[in-house]
Amino acid sequence: MIYLDNAATTWPKPRGTAAAIAEVLSMRGANPGRGSYRMAELSAETVYKCRCRAAAFFGAKAPENVIFTPSCTHSINYVLKGVLSPGDHVIISDMEHNAVTRPVTQLVKRGIQFSTAHVHECDPQATVAEFRRKMRVNTKMIFCTNASNVFGVKLPIEEIGQLAHRNGILFGVDCAQSAGTVGLDLNKLHADFLCMPAHKGLYGIMGLGLLIINCDRILATTVEGGTGSLSGINIQPDFLPDRLESGTLNVPAIAALDVGMSFIDSIGRNRLETHEMNLICRAYDAISSMPECRLYTARPQPETHVPLLSFNINGIPSDEAAVCLGERDIAVRAGLHCAGDAHRAMGTQSGGTIRICPSVFTSADEIDSMIDAIHDISAQYSHN
Repeated sequence: MIYLDNAATTWPKPRGTAAAIAEVLSMRGANPGRGSYRMAELSAETVYKCRCRAAAFFGAKAPENVIFTPSCTHSINYVLKGVLSPGDHVIISDMEHNAVTRPVTQLVKRGIQFSTAHVHECDPQATVAEFRRKMRVNTKMIFCTNASNVFGVKLPIEEIGQLAHRNGILFGVDCAQSAGTVGLDLNKLHADFLCMPAHKGLYGIMGLGLLIINCDRILATTVEGGTGSLSGINIQPDFLPDRLESGTLNVPAIAALDVGMSFIDSIGRNRLETHEMNLICRAYDAISSMPECRLYTARPQPETHVPLLSFNINGIPSDEAAVCLGERDIAVRAGLHCAGDAHRAMGTQSGGTIRICPSVFTSADEIDSMIDAIHDISAQYSHN
């Protein structure tokens, strides 16, 4: 199978992932931080090792600022609902995933206001100006994606972060489509919160997210429960990571994430991004020369895009085209990609798009095979 659905979940996983999970299940299967016996200690070591690696990977202030959550969506909810109070205003972009748009829409019922800033592809100054125009006296936070999960368009998060901090506004970033692929260093960014999944560009597995906190703000909790600490009191601890890590952690997924980040470090993030960007540009150039296809963005560049691409084959609904590609053992994603606002911003809300995204394991031959398949499908439909 030619797997090009890496924007949803990277596959395959690095060598050593399955072995790390198996070791947890066979040798480190106890609850971390809850017991003084050897297996519990080994489980806690697994968690702490990954926490330290993630802190170094993203330039966090300390390992305890790395919070493990059930998913990137949970991380985003923890931030939005942990910061915003009735009367507050938050700014998002028109490229957001439903992981952002649905929480802020729900928060309106609690008296919170939000505005949407338009993203100008390849024009960071215009995009920053849009965020500036949306600011109000009660703006508490800007929360936006680092890159669109549908069109790959990057937002100028460094500049948006500077705008936020100059005005005393907190800044959170959804890094679902950039973490691992794009270098994210909190020493350079002006972000207070980074949210990301383990199973995409970090080459971990499903069921784990990260929230990296880069400020001193104590978030209000959305989930309370056992933390293994201060068990004699009925209120949640106020220190990290315990405050935001109620319940038993997903240690097998944490072990897999540690392997994934180590794998990326062994390759080098610049080398990985270059490989994937070369492949997506190869696809873009081929598709742009096909009159039967339509693209929606400029040719991807590292400064303005992450390596993923949306397109359509004229006259064929995106979901039907995806089925046709699937019948040829080419895995892509079609439809609205849980990002209705992004499709509305690009005028593709009626039928969605076909999305492709390579990984470090994708080859140029596989991209060429996909292009050949698009030709075949288009010709098949034109003859019907």
